Amino acid sequence: MDADRIDVLLVEDNDLFRKTLLNVINRSARLTCRDAFVCGEDALRALEEQGLAPDVVLLDIGLPGMNGVECIPQIKSLSPASKIVMLTIHDDDDNVFKAICAGASGYLLKDAPAEEIVLAIESVLQGGAPMNSHIAKKVLDLFKKLAAPPANYGLTIREKEILKLLVEGLSKKQIAAKLFLSYHTVDTHIRNIYQKLEVHTRSGAVAKALKEHLL
Repeated sequence: MDADRIDVLLVEDNDLFRKTLLNVINRSARLTCRDAFVCGEDALRALEEQGLAPDVVLLDIGLPGMNGVECIPQIKSLSPASKIVMLTIHDDDDNVFKAICAGASGYLLKDAPAEEIVLAIESVLQGGAPMNSHIAKKVLDLFKKLAAPPANYGLTIREKEILKLLVEGLSKKQIAAKLFLSYHTVDTHIRNIYQKLEVHTRSGAVAKALKEHLL
């Protein structure tokens, strides 16, 4: 097979739609679909026994037996590099959301025009994520909730103020003048900041402040 062509694996139980989608894919300039299955179990068996490693898996959500969402972790385990795009009849928010969270890269509505399907498959390999704004917002909100809160190093208000000025590039002398403090007092605060952040240099403190969003 041409190395420049995108290898697509299709899992869809509706015979008419599967044949239509196969035709759309294989008529395109850069896509090829050699493997199509009517259920998740058959697709997983082929991935495992034949060592298939498709670039993109088009996966129906409403499959007989194991549904599409349940297939995702097993597909990712057998072919980690494969991008998974879900196929659905309508904006099935809950299932699409679960699929994205399980590792799918996006989804396509089954009534999408052929050009949109081809573009979505190509886009997902370039880092794109075909999904509507409502699903994207739900995923973003979830990731925000799951994100670890900033570490609490016990910095005082004054220490945070001085750390911010360190990040801005001010010297100890400039910080002392700006905050109307003695040089010795600023130096003491900075030593305390280093100790609390478990760093030994100004650059280490600045890097940690930026990386962990401490300010």
